Amino acid sequence: MKRIPAAALATLLWLVPLAATAAEPMWIGSWASSQQIPEPANALPLAALEDATLRQIVHLSLGGQTLRVRLSNAFGTEPLHITSVHIAKPMSPASPALREGTDTMVTFAGAPDITIPAGADYISDPVVFDAPAASDLAVSMHFDHAPAQQTSHPGSRSTSYLVHGDQVSAPDLPGAQTFDHWFNLSGMEIPVTRPNESVVVTLGDSITDGHGATTNGNDRWPDDLARRLAEAGLPRSVLNRGIGGGRILLDGLGPNALARFDRDVLAEPSVHTLIILEGINDIGTFDRVGALPPASHAHLVADLTAAYAQMVMRAHSAGIKVYGATLTPFAGSPTYDPHPLSEADRVAINDWIRAPGHFDAVIDFDSAIRDPASPNHMTPAYDSGDHLHPSPAGYHAMADAIPLGLFAP
Repeated sequence: MKRIPAAALATLLWLVPLAATAAEPMWIGSWASSQQIPEPANALPLAALEDATLRQIVHLSLGGQTLRVRLSNAFGTEPLHITSVHIAKPMSPASPALREGTDTMVTFAGAPDITIPAGADYISDPVVFDAPAASDLAVSMHFDHAPAQQTSHPGSRSTSYLVHGDQVSAPDLPGAQTFDHWFNLSGMEIPVTRPNESVVVTLGDSITDGHGATTNGNDRWPDDLARRLAEAGLPRSVLNRGIGGGRILLDGLGPNALARFDRDVLAEPSVHTLIILEGINDIGTFDRVGALPPASHAHLVADLTAAYAQMVMRAHSAGIKVYGATLTPFAGSPTYDPHPLSEADRVAINDWIRAPGHFDAVIDFDSAIRDPASPNHMTPAYDSGDHLHPSPAGYHAMADAIPLGLFAP
């Protein structure tokens, strides 16, 4: 018998684990939220999560028969112990009541509890659960002790419910404290079961996060895009990675876009496409009264476009296509009523986004919702009332402006 050379044998042995894992499913995000330290106005009182059950409602994109839950202690300063986690189907997206017979325990390495290290996320074991596309899911978790530092997504546009004691399996939570924030919940994943299933990540600020959308209505522009893709038969999951007050160059209410890029984009499995809509807060906070010279504004534009190029380069290295979305108008906003220099910054950045060679494609949200008679203003029918954030009708118009051919296989 011919002997196998030692080097070849070592290579064969190294390949054995790869072959053994080849049949394991690939996973894809069906829902996600970006994490941050909540600002004081959106944080819970320090002892609120002491021996407490938190029930949070999320809206899935693609569906499946198996789920994995991703919990987050990304901004925690100490290990976080969660004693139990259950999922169920809610009676409605605006109610803590559960549908009978759907309460299901979630485990972590076979155990009902999990301790998440400071700064980390943790993914559950797969859970057999019927989770149709575009359905709502209730996630109940019990904390024995309040975290030393809260990790949250303040702009949930979805009502959460808090009671004391371990009530993760309770069919309802009458008298619960309510608030429109998510805590320590960062994602839902399903196995890839169809060819060409992939993820679209929408990275942005409060306009992507959905300020001005309907609470519990799931009518942000990424939600509307997900519905359009489903109706067109395109198996794409849309993950909303917007943060209210988010900026590209500096931290705002949450971490800056470049700092969170790895966690919110590159770490997601099966991402095929990234849409970037961010920069208004950078412009609006840079020079509120127009006191800086034009050269300073030119430097801001150069820094922002260089940051866009950085994100494109990093995404391309991971095989992700990047679509640049033009910045929407915000004249008249009491928050950032733009003076001529800041409006010129917005126009210059949009010109750069539209120029060939910077992005794989351009999504022209500016053209979709601006007022033709006054292009630095939003069309009144699409304005939520603050002249900065679109209304649900405006978000719908933004989603309709996205060519679905960009997501073809």
